[in-house]
Amino acid sequence: MIVIVCLDDRKGMMFNHRRQSRDQAVAERIRKICRGKKLWMSPYSAQLYGSLKGMELAVNPDFLSLAGSGEFCLAESEELVPFVKKIEYIIVFWWNRTYPADFYLDLDLSRWERKGRHEFPGTSHEKITEEIYERRT
Repeated sequence: MIVIVCLDDRKGMMFNHRRQSRDQAVAERIRKICRGKKLWMSPYSAQLYGSLKGMELAVNPDFLSLAGSGEFCLAESEELVPFVKKIEYIIVFWWNRTYPADFYLDLDLSRWERKGRHEFPGTSHEKITEEIYERRT
């Protein structure tokens, strides 16, 4: 599976049970990345991303268990370490800021190989950095 996450500079994902931020440019980028494919997400994520068009959306609380090889998963409030053996790639959207956080990405990205990096202007952030990480063999 291919996991998509949005992180602040300290790998923060959530604060007080809420996503740290949202950005329409990131949503559009996710739509383009997942076009024609399946995108899994939690019911919580579906509140914001459930209206994305051009892909098959699958909403289930156990989406990380159900996702198959090559399928995309949007993770906002999930621990990923239990599923690390299933993860082929990680797509990270960095907010390039530090926010208050009480839930962090539990994967060590230094154990993954960065395969790509792209910066673009967001609608809520001046600069968003997209990075793609592949499992090291």
